[in-house]
Amino acid sequence: MTTIKNFAKVFLIVDFCLIAYALIFQNYYWLLNSQVAFFSSMIISVASFFSYKKNVQNRLKNYDASLQNDAEDRDKIDEIDDPYDLYSEDIQTKEEELTASRIKEIIKEEKSKVKRNSFKNTIFSAGGYISIYRVIGYALLILGFFALNNHHKFIPIAFLIGLGVVPIAVLLAKPILKSEVSQ
Repeated sequence: MTTIKNFAKVFLIVDFCLIAYALIFQNYYWLLNSQVAFFSSMIISVASFFSYKKNVQNRLKNYDASLQNDAEDRDKIDEIDDPYDLYSEDIQTKEEELTASRIKEIIKEEKSKVKRNSFKNTIFSAGGYISIYRVIGYALLILGFFALNNHHKFIPIAFLIGLGVVPIAVLLAKPILKSEVSQ
């Protein structure tokens, strides 16, 4: 959680610099454009972080449950003798002569597994990219753009700079925060 606070500090410092620049060198509309884009970008980024964090935690929970089921099937002596289940009798590798037709068959089987896994991956990761908070962030971004454009107050450069503050701040802050953690 401290990492999020550190990133938030960096975002606010960079945003404060942007506000100071807009107030000193630009006008109120420039400030308005940059802030609408900044807050929309911030909401989208934070929502993405939390939704993917939740997705990873769910996958880890499911993975741990499957490991516990596998471990329950083995007794204590097997776990001591073969902790990584290398000599299991269930999985026997057959040595056979591979012909061209057998190789093609194996390739087809593996391709079908990849297709099934990619669809399964898409379903499981849907929570990461279909998050209500991300949808709200994108809706604010689009509504802010249309509101500024309809009132003839849209300044593209200021809007793009406001959008770019969050990703650029992350890129700049990551090495700095990483070096602080390692010290």
